[in-house]
Amino acid sequence: MPNHLEHETSPYLLQHADNPVDWHPWGQEALGKALSDNRLLVISIGYAACHWCHVMESESFVDHDVAAIMNEHFVCVKVDREERPDIDHVYMDAAQWLTGSGGWPLNVIALPDGRPVYAGTYFPKERWMQLLEYFAALHDEQPGLLVRQAENITGEMNRDLSVQLPVGDKEPGMEQLRTIYAAIDGRIDPERGGTLGAPKFPMPVIHDFMLQYHYLTGGGQLPLPVASTLKNMAGGGLYDHLGGGFYRYAVDADWKVPHFEKMLYDNAQLISLYAHAIQVEDHPLYREVVDKTAAFVLREMTSPEGGFYSSLDADSEGEEGRYYTWTRHEVDEILGATSEEFCRFYGITPEGNWEKGKNILHSADKDFPHEMQERIRDARKKLLAQRNNRTRPMTDDKVLTAWNALMLNALLDAYRATQNMEYLEAALKNASFLRENMIMDDGRVLRSYKNGKAAVNGFLDDYAFLASAFMELYQLTFDESWITLSEQLLRYSIKHFLAPDQSRFYYTSSLDPGLYFRPSESLDTVIPSSASVMASNLYHLGRFLGNEEYEKLARTLLDARAEEIFKSPLYHAGWARLMLYLAKEPFEIVAVGKNFHTTLNEIGRLFLPGSIMAGTKKSGTFPLFRYKYIEGKTPVYLCRGKHCLQPFEKAEEAIAFLRENH
Repeated sequence: MPNHLEHETSPYLLQHADNPVDWHPWGQEALGKALSDNRLLVISIGYAACHWCHVMESESFVDHDVAAIMNEHFVCVKVDREERPDIDHVYMDAAQWLTGSGGWPLNVIALPDGRPVYAGTYFPKERWMQLLEYFAALHDEQPGLLVRQAENITGEMNRDLSVQLPVGDKEPGMEQLRTIYAAIDGRIDPERGGTLGAPKFPMPVIHDFMLQYHYLTGGGQLPLPVASTLKNMAGGGLYDHLGGGFYRYAVDADWKVPHFEKMLYDNAQLISLYAHAIQVEDHPLYREVVDKTAAFVLREMTSPEGGFYSSLDADSEGEEGRYYTWTRHEVDEILGATSEEFCRFYGITPEGNWEKGKNILHSADKDFPHEMQERIRDARKKLLAQRNNRTRPMTDDKVLTAWNALMLNALLDAYRATQNMEYLEAALKNASFLRENMIMDDGRVLRSYKNGKAAVNGFLDDYAFLASAFMELYQLTFDESWITLSEQLLRYSIKHFLAPDQSRFYYTSSLDPGLYFRPSESLDTVIPSSASVMASNLYHLGRFLGNEEYEKLARTLLDARAEEIFKSPLYHAGWARLMLYLAKEPFEIVAVGKNFHTTLNEIGRLFLPGSIMAGTKKSGTFPLFRYKYIEGKTPVYLCRGKHCLQPFEKAEEAIAFLRENH
């Protein structure tokens, strides 16, 4: 049977007219009934395009058990905030005072005369039922306490008299994250960057966590440990100053002497890290590194089909580093009059700065005069042209799914930071290659591709990194098929990799022959662990699809690692990154309308760690799109923590808000 909203004109109210909750519109009838029956009020405020308003409706307000509690103990009032902004305003003030934040849906419990005693935003069904029963019992047994609470809110607003609410499940908090950040910071070399001591391996996941933590806790620039690492890696011998790209690691504490092999996974992750740095603090050095490293991969590690090769060897002609190092005499012969300043810039000496009279190019200080920088660039081109005549190190031309997914993600990050269309085009070609060659009809992913043939059942990192990259690709193309494919990979992983107790993902599929034990991979090292990436995928995909089971599983996996994260935070930075998202509740950014693509690409140039973006012209399959289309407009909706803010009419307004409220 319809409730008291059936004759309303507000679309938002009419959407609730068939709820089993006996909703009333705001007015004297409802308030009079509350007073005459001596029942508390439930005042629920929202609007037609409010995503989390409708989530709460689908979870709670259409549920007959919830409705029974509400109808027995409360007079229930539904308010359209766009129709009655006055009502919304007074109760939003109460919510902000009580909780420190506000948004919609706004759910208020009030005395029969309308004075609020509690206000909050979205509540899951179990928590909402708990609150209802708590306040119903309090009204019966200690009504004076509620009166004092109402007087406190509407009068002096003294927190000391506030009602102590039942405590739900404890979420990861910022105090925990501060402890983790401080522990990691204590292991970072303050002068040279990277982890303390030698050898020094690039650990992008560590620095990406530090960057995201610092940014989300109010830092306007790069944290010093990250800035130092980026500068010293790019200035040292770890970086190929002529051809671009990074070697695998440095054998010393100063990043000067590398092990010369080049790995796809290192270069992919470092492109992403430097691209994120550009978004936070645009610096010419970071742009140079992104552009030269991406150019190296596209030039030297890309197959005709669009796949990315695995690595380049360290040796050529039987000698490590022969391809990359120089004697002073060689440099003098090639550069002539400009050799002296080039050698000074890159630390080249007659006796050699390495072994056997050879020199490794490195420059810890890039702050040379602009005119000299131009001459140095010209000199680099000359040496590179000469180097191309040498015998090149061997290329391992197998294409690995997981590493390709990291590079796909890197190209998307590089495109966001630089707007270079070449990166997006290469990403799309690679994604198509992976979809067509590495994913089977039964949902299996294959690990390796070479000579036109894919082979070997994929491991968890193949599924995890691929699902992550496809989600990122959606957020630039807004082609929902990439999210569909990402979910397909996650469903397969849950079926074939998840432990029965849901405490971990195994690294091998249940379809693979058993070993003497079944391994799992949880440590974040030079590559993030497949388990931490999969947990993050579940969290993000759950938000895209409105699937709370995915989000719940992400939390379960994180909880299972909690003790180890605190014991060894340096090797759990990927898990800590997920903790950060749960603690800070990133935005869901949605644009619906003709110009959604341009709008979201403008917003996407910001650094938005943990946030997700979704867009469509008029309608789409995601719950995020419901009730958001407005004829002739392209509004931007920002939702956070299960409630949405008032939509922005222009992209620049949303961008200004996000810059101030990251």
